[in-house]
Amino acid sequence: MTSRRLLGAAAALAAAALVLTGCSSGSSGATGADGRQEVTMWGSWSGDQVDQINTMTSAFNKAQTKYTVKYVPQELVEQKLLTAIAGGKVPDLVLWDRYQTSLYAPKGALQAIDDRVDEDHVDTKEFYPQALSEMRVDGKLYGLPLLVDNRSLVYNEDLFKEAGLTPPTTWDELKKDAEKLTVTKGGKLQQSGFMLNDPGLFSMWLQQAGGQLLSKDGTKTAFDSPQGVEVLDFWKSLMDDGVYTNGFGDSNDVFAAGQAAMKYDGPWDVPNLEKADGLQWGVTEPVAGPSGDKGAVMGGFGLAIPTGAQQADGAWAFEKWWATKAENGVDFAKVSGWIPANRSSANDPFFTDDPRYAGFVKTLDYASVRPGVPGYSDVEGKALTPALEKFMSGQLTAEQTLAQAAKQGDRILQENRK
Repeated sequence: MTSRRLLGAAAALAAAALVLTGCSSGSSGATGADGRQEVTMWGSWSGDQVDQINTMTSAFNKAQTKYTVKYVPQELVEQKLLTAIAGGKVPDLVLWDRYQTSLYAPKGALQAIDDRVDEDHVDTKEFYPQALSEMRVDGKLYGLPLLVDNRSLVYNEDLFKEAGLTPPTTWDELKKDAEKLTVTKGGKLQQSGFMLNDPGLFSMWLQQAGGQLLSKDGTKTAFDSPQGVEVLDFWKSLMDDGVYTNGFGDSNDVFAAGQAAMKYDGPWDVPNLEKADGLQWGVTEPVAGPSGDKGAVMGGFGLAIPTGAQQADGAWAFEKWWATKAENGVDFAKVSGWIPANRSSANDPFFTDDPRYAGFVKTLDYASVRPGVPGYSDVEGKALTPALEKFMSGQLTAEQTLAQAAKQGDRILQENRK
């Protein structure tokens, strides 16, 4: 769908959307009884994550006397932002999944911050370059990267020790170890050797196989390839060997319960793993592919100021305070498990001296972000991942899966070039 049609649809839905988001959830430009300007921040983080974010808003609110930042969680935050812009009631700041920037910045949803960065002498070299690149579109910077992540190999140390194994470093080793660590009873999986429950990780597997997501010019998908088929054939071999059964662990955290030997997961899960009774676990880099290729995907969040924000100055003050001060990134990690996009923060001894994080930080050295081509996020979310889910449930072959996803993905890319 073109940006003109999307904004038109947003305008048509504005009234209904504002009922859903609530008039009080947008920026009012109000001044509180204490004389502070009120800054409203949106994000998709909810549940326990609200307390994590409030740790930072509270610290900022105590650190100065001009602004009060309030976090308001929202479902489908990107879509709601478009409708809020059409209705003239937007937040001042958004906790933003960075890879959405290339889709929404061209629609006029975000403010460029290049002038603010220059005026305040913010050193953008302090951030992981890949993370910073996701906040930049057509040469303009639309926010600062805040948090980075990747999926590294998390393994149960006790199960590996009992089996006399060390963590695998290649696909072949992973398969052999997973087979040894799988336990079935009465034909039913009791302990998975490797959790293959997230088809959304296809992109990192494709890197390990030496493949590409898009053509070099970014105009077409490229995952319908021998390398793409090789990934899915490997997945199928794991399932055929009983290492993983589709749906295993959907209702509970089987790894935390000691019922899975390996999985790919991110640093955000560290606090949960630490709470698991008796679980001894470790983290190492993702395994390399058949030809020795390494592959990992860097994801994470940034902070962006929407178009029409009434307290943009206050939003920038908070964004700069959180993202550029190394100690603030470490403080947030202590309550959330997330790794800061600020490299000074990420290389703090809190991360580098802690084996729970050292594996994730090492993987960041070569992790790459997803393509910044307009519309790619929809290629992944609306075409590729749904097709992969059908593959996992046995509805499509590897070739059918990739061909179907490529056809739909190419159409999405073409629509976003109009």
